Amino acid sequence: MWLYLAALVGLFYLLRWYRERQVVSHLQDKYVFITGCDSGFGNQLARQLDLRGLRVLAACLTEKGAEQLRDQTSDRLETVILDVTKTESIAAATQWVKEHVGDKGLWGLVNNAGTFSTVGYSEWVKIEACVNVLKVNLIGLVEVTLSMLPLVRRARGRIVNVSSILGRIAFFGGVYCSSKYGVEGFSDVLRRELRHFGVKISIVEPGYFRTGMTDIQVSLEKMKQVWEEVPTHIKETYGEKFFDAYHNDIKKGLLNCSTNLNLVTDCMEHALTSVYPRTRYSAGWDAQFYFIPLSYLPTSLADYILTRSFPKPAQAV
Repeated sequence: MWLYLAALVGLFYLLRWYRERQVVSHLQDKYVFITGCDSGFGNQLARQLDLRGLRVLAACLTEKGAEQLRDQTSDRLETVILDVTKTESIAAATQWVKEHVGDKGLWGLVNNAGTFSTVGYSEWVKIEACVNVLKVNLIGLVEVTLSMLPLVRRARGRIVNVSSILGRIAFFGGVYCSSKYGVEGFSDVLRRELRHFGVKISIVEPGYFRTGMTDIQVSLEKMKQVWEEVPTHIKETYGEKFFDAYHNDIKKGLLNCSTNLNLVTDCMEHALTSVYPRTRYSAGWDAQFYFIPLSYLPTSLADYILTRSFPKPAQAV
C-alpha cells in the first residue's frame, strides 16, 4: 500500500514538473510593469526579465534609482517614476504604460513596492507609521491593480502580487502583517473574479531576505528611535531589559536573512512566463520548511512555538 502511495506522489510531482516547464510563446513581444524597482526584488526582477528579452517597464520611486537601473540594463527597459501612495502618480503611470503597450495590452503586472516602516511592538509604533505601511503595501497595491486591470485583461495576462510569509502566519510587525494578509485576501478574490477573463493571479510569499527593508543598521536605528519616542508609562510596562533583549533578537534575525534574491525573483519570473503558473509561491527555505508548515498547526501550538523564546516584559503577570 505504501509503495503505491509513494508511486502516486512521485507521479504527481513528475507531472507537475513537466506541466510547469511549459513556457509562454513570444515572450520578447510581451510587456511587464514592475513597481518598486529602485532596489531589492523589483530591481533584481527587472534586470532578470530584461536579460530574458521581455519588454520591462520599471517603476521607481526616485530618479536616482531609475537612472541606476537603466545603466545596468538594455535599451529595451524603460523607467517611470511612481509613488503608489498618490492617486495622480498612479494615473500618470497608467497612461504612460498605455502609450507603450498599445493594443497589445499589458502581459504582466508585478506589485512589488512595499515598506516595513518601523520595527517594534504594536503599541510602540505611532499611528502615522501604521497608516503609511497600509497605504504602500495594501491600498497602493489595490489602486495600481485596478488602474492597470483593463490593460492586463486586454492581454489576458498575469498579475503577480508580492505578499510575505507574514501574510500566512503573523507573529511580528502587527500592521505589516495586516497589510500582507490584506494582499492575500485581495489576490484570492481577484483571482476568482477574473478567471473567466483569462487573467491569472499569483501570490509570492518571501521568507526573510536581505533587502533595503531588512538593512540591519537602518532597522536597528529605527527601532531605537521608536523606543525613545514611546510614552514613559509604556516604557515602564516593558522595561529597558526587555527592549535590550528584543533588540538582540531582531539583530540575530536580520543577520540570518538570505542574500539569494533569485529564490524570490525566479518565482516571479515563473509566474509571468509559465503556461501554468502557481497560485502561490513560497520563496526561501525558511518559508517552505518552517513557516508554512507552522501555519497549519493548531493555533495554540503555533503560539507556543513562536513565543517560547520571547523576552518577558517588566510588568508581565
